[in-house]
Amino acid sequence: MSKLAVVLFNLGGPDKPDAVEPFLFNLFKDPAIIGAPGLVRYPLAKLIARRRAPVAREIYAKLGGGSPILANTEAQAAALERALAARGIAAKSFIAMRYWHPFAAETARAVAALAPERVVLLPLYPQYSTTTTASSLAEWRKAAAGLNAETRAVCCYPAERGFVAALAALIRPHLQRREGQAPRLLFSAHGLPKKVIARGDPYQWQVERTAAAVAASLGAAASDWVVCYQSRVGPLEWIGPATDAEIRRAGRDGVPLVVAPIAFVSEHSETLVELDIEYRHLAEQAGVPSYVRVPTVSAHAAFIGGLAAQVEAALIRPAAIAPDGGTRLCPAEFGRCALGA
Repeated sequence: MSKLAVVLFNLGGPDKPDAVEPFLFNLFKDPAIIGAPGLVRYPLAKLIARRRAPVAREIYAKLGGGSPILANTEAQAAALERALAARGIAAKSFIAMRYWHPFAAETARAVAALAPERVVLLPLYPQYSTTTTASSLAEWRKAAAGLNAETRAVCCYPAERGFVAALAALIRPHLQRREGQAPRLLFSAHGLPKKVIARGDPYQWQVERTAAAVAASLGAAASDWVVCYQSRVGPLEWIGPATDAEIRRAGRDGVPLVVAPIAFVSEHSETLVELDIEYRHLAEQAGVPSYVRVPTVSAHAAFIGGLAAQVEAALIRPAAIAPDGGTRLCPAEFGRCALGA
């Protein structure tokens, strides 16, 4: 069997306090995040990173000084190798982080050393966005320009069966009635500025597709559910409703909450600090009777099995890049879909 390399993409995170500011600089210098010309974007990214670093360091201090996202992703990569082996596919998993080590350039060199005949690019972003998957794929293309291997890419899998099954399995135990009340389920995803969606980015549509699929799997137990968005920054208008606003509404309604991250597949600052600490405190202040946060899918067997299925499908389909199922998922109005209009 030919050598196969599977490259898992994720955002990455600082591994120590000194890495926080350069991590933020790498984030904000990405043209997918700030679209200004390079001569403007670079100094602006420096300024934003310098200003935000003190608060960000406080956030990561609550996690021991650094992000656990690399360790989480390494566990997913190892589990994926085992799942592929069970399908009779021998593969070596690699990790390429977008904004901190291991960067795409480092990973491309490691992949080249393996000299694989085939490469599958697998974003750990179930829902496609120009700010995540597209940015990671573009960076990989530059880094791996000299790599002589047939390369396929998975662009999205918002309603992939294993992913949906893992989410439903993690959520279901928490939907029992509390103090005589059925809880409200908040599907929380990272937000985006409205202008990004207005340009044709399909992310919000795909997030809603994930939520609808999970709610359908949960059935009557999830009769009260809402899609909401967290992690707003800056003065731009962001997509909504906002997770914090939904928490306050639950407090006014006197409804218990179950909060499930549906765009994050690994634990990191936005789950372990924003959801677990900051939003839990907000829920207490708002009078929410009960606040439960569901874990990310991480290395859940159903999720990893779904990823293995995506890799296997990528190897046999004719297209070099395609979403779950091999055909375009997004309505034509989303012109920034990976497959174009």
